[in-house]
Amino acid sequence: MSSRRDFIKKSAATIAAFTIVPRFVLGGRGYVAPSDQLTKGVIGVGAMGRNHFPYGDTRVVAVCDVDQNHLKKAVEMVGKGVKTFADYRELIQLPEVDIVHIATPPHWHGLMAADAARAGKDIWCEKPMTRTIGEGKRVVEAVQQHGRIFRLNTWFRFEDIFYGMGTTVKPIKKLVESGMLGWPLKVTVGRGTGYDWKFYWVGQTNLDPMPVPQELDYNMWLGPAPYRPYNPHRVHATFRGYWDYDGGGLGDMGQHYLDPIQYFLGKDNTSPVSVEVDAPQQHTDAVGTWRRITYTYDDGCQIVLDGEGIEENIPYIEGPNGKLYPGFRSDIPDLQRKLAAFPDPEPQVTDFIRAVKERKKFALNEENGHRSCTLVNMGLAALRLGRSLKFDPVKQEFIGDEAANRLVYQPMRSDWTMV
Repeated sequence: MSSRRDFIKKSAATIAAFTIVPRFVLGGRGYVAPSDQLTKGVIGVGAMGRNHFPYGDTRVVAVCDVDQNHLKKAVEMVGKGVKTFADYRELIQLPEVDIVHIATPPHWHGLMAADAARAGKDIWCEKPMTRTIGEGKRVVEAVQQHGRIFRLNTWFRFEDIFYGMGTTVKPIKKLVESGMLGWPLKVTVGRGTGYDWKFYWVGQTNLDPMPVPQELDYNMWLGPAPYRPYNPHRVHATFRGYWDYDGGGLGDMGQHYLDPIQYFLGKDNTSPVSVEVDAPQQHTDAVGTWRRITYTYDDGCQIVLDGEGIEENIPYIEGPNGKLYPGFRSDIPDLQRKLAAFPDPEPQVTDFIRAVKERKKFALNEENGHRSCTLVNMGLAALRLGRSLKFDPVKQEFIGDEAANRLVYQPMRSDWTMV
């Protein structure tokens, strides 16, 4: 297999040589396709990836996976005309692919998204957006440099009932913007407010090496992650329990829970200045549990992740002038009538197909998606190190902590790199 550096050089030459180009010409903004149906390639076609097949107004033309059993199932679902690949770098070069869906474990998200952007593809990526803060910065750069449209696959800032709140996020945003709760605000995310941290996503510390199944290219599954002997608990359904690939329940659910908070607090362009952790000492390989993680912004707003879930009937949002509880209950009298007098939040572009065709930034994009993923990755860094950290939201690095900053830009294995 050629090195990734060689691949990037060849990719640029290949793109320049195409005589038949995708319907959305590279970097071409404002161009509307003659067809209403976009084509897509899906990378990672396990259970989650196969959920990406039926999204409306799109047609799957290519799939990619390092597990031959996954590819066989994908072909059965899509049809024999679909192209199949074991190496995503081949899929993203297809001129007939408009959109690349990335549904792999998170240790691949950054690399694949950046490479897809450089190959002229628009991107629909699973959460968490990236496994490290540094990878997120590189994705933002690649997407914007190549004029691509990016969306992250969590819906809650713009539709669906937001867990225990019993409502969409829109009225929560409206309430915060009304000022009726006062400022600064504290948001508590845990069992007491309707959010499950899924602590069953923990790793095992005594894994025995086992033979790699014939259908799995384990070396490619690892990709940029450090080499460790194969054990089935590391891959597929249980990979979330290992730091090399994800971050347990916080990695799994964090962006679902925290992205809407960044939105309704008006923090889409910044990050907290500190993160405090209360947790047992973490294993160097296997993700464990935690009791509490607290983020603080420079204006005093806080997000508290409650891992213990002991408290009951606690407010989801608490301000100096009022509280909001699960089910959109409040201690502010006659809240709904008062709220009706305030304007709705600014409209968002929430149709990804429209965003691609009209070259408009999607509601949850590379920039605000990176910022909400930074919340996740700040917490994971503090957990791994077992201490509280200070953060510079402009430089996007930790202050005075060399070990923490090594977790911002983690080295990749072999010749994998993000350039």
